[in-house]
Amino acid sequence: MPPKLGILAGGGDLPARIIDICRETGRPFFVVAFEGQPEPEGIAETPHARMNLGAAGKLIRRLHDEKVDELVLAGPIRRPSLTSLKLDLRATRILAKAGKAMLGDDSMLSVLIGELESEGFRVVGSDSLLPGLLATEGVCGVHRPDLQAEEDIARGIAVARALGAVDVGQAAVVQQGLVLAVEAVEGTNQMLSRAAGLKRDGPGGVLVKVRKPGQDGRVDLPTIGAATVAAAAAAGLRGIAIEAGGALIMERDAAVKAADAAGLFLVGVSVRPNS
Repeated sequence: MPPKLGILAGGGDLPARIIDICRETGRPFFVVAFEGQPEPEGIAETPHARMNLGAAGKLIRRLHDEKVDELVLAGPIRRPSLTSLKLDLRATRILAKAGKAMLGDDSMLSVLIGELESEGFRVVGSDSLLPGLLATEGVCGVHRPDLQAEEDIARGIAVARALGAVDVGQAAVVQQGLVLAVEAVEGTNQMLSRAAGLKRDGPGGVLVKVRKPGQDGRVDLPTIGAATVAAAAAAGLRGIAIEAGGALIMERDAAVKAADAAGLFLVGVSVRPNS
């Protein structure tokens, strides 16, 4: 019997995909959904609990009670303000330990992983459970980037990596060398909505999504899907570039089909550590 998996569920399709693979393989699992966050699809039919994000002590006790061995953080969690959280003693101690690390998503998640591992849980990446989701290098559909698009991709990688180095976001939109938008707390789709109003004449821009430098690959990998493709097309972009081996494509066939139909290229690109 494989070790029991605890699924700390955020938004998007990833929690449901992991639940499906657990059912298909007969793996025991337990889902934790967080109050004030999007409801994971199909959670009502699963062994689960709903908890406040500030109840760290209660969360850890429940995971132990459920005899969870491994944990996966699946999908983005919308960060609430500290004043809206009902912090228990364990959460208060974690915040005190984290200090300035709480200012960035990746740093905060690294602190959380360390705390969970100190309790004996093994934290695994979602890509280890669903390896087919990890982007591969090369063009995924029928459309290919031209020279201008390749230059915009290179510019987007540099900008997104610089943004990630200060633990802010993972994405940028570049058109003809101009940075139209960068990702912050709003997320990719809202960033694309902003970029739509800044589009210049001529060939459309490119969405680039890459990991932050030094990012723990077990959590919060850049992710796209058919909805991202639709938002990119609505913003007047002509392509999407994501990090090969460092980003996830949800429902790959549907995403590629949507990109082909919209006339967008979808490409996995290699990112050098010092780029």
